[in-house]
Amino acid sequence: MTSEQPPRPLRLMIVDDHEVVRRGLVALLDRRAGFEVVGEAGSVAESINLAARHEPDLVIMDVRLPDGSGIEACREIRAVRPETRVVMLTSYPDEEAVMSAIIAGASGYLLKQIRGRDLVTALDAVGRGESLLDPAVTEKVLERVRRMASGSATDDLAELTSQERKVLLLVAEGKTNKEIATDIFLSDKTVKNYVSSILSKLNLQRRTQAAAFVAKRNLGSPDER
Repeated sequence: MTSEQPPRPLRLMIVDDHEVVRRGLVALLDRRAGFEVVGEAGSVAESINLAARHEPDLVIMDVRLPDGSGIEACREIRAVRPETRVVMLTSYPDEEAVMSAIIAGASGYLLKQIRGRDLVTALDAVGRGESLLDPAVTEKVLERVRRMASGSATDDLAELTSQERKVLLLVAEGKTNKEIATDIFLSDKTVKNYVSSILSKLNLQRRTQAAAFVAKRNLGSPDER
């Protein structure tokens, strides 16, 4: 009589720019039956490269990273390997970030205040194909969905802040992040985060698509807003 093979461990990758947080998550998860941490990263670029190399089942992703947004990394990772699931783990119950993460394909959005055993339970659920939102952000997201369903936020542009609209129009002019930063007196990193948020909210993948979006709607230049 042959015994059944145990199920393959869920292969995890942890992305956070704070080493102490990464090491804490590794200590919590790697010793648990059913989990195997296969990689750690501290930036968007590193997370994308490591995900391509290790092909994790699940990525635990911080939202704020030194070289951009974890939401941007989520979108890039899932574009290459859709079967990889991503759970955003952050300190901030940000409604905008939650919506952007969902659009980017994240399977969960959890706050770092979560207890260790609850995080393990949540990751198990995501590994089984479920989607999860932290209770602290669920009501905000539901309210946004209700507004969209009622028609009070049906315009694509209704999801963008005034600053994001300004950045969108400058992107459409073909300007680089550095040029945009100079024009509107922001840092390159801030502009990069704005562009990532805009693409997520409009469900676009590339800057060229953003330019086409503006041209199709004849939105004009930033000075005409």
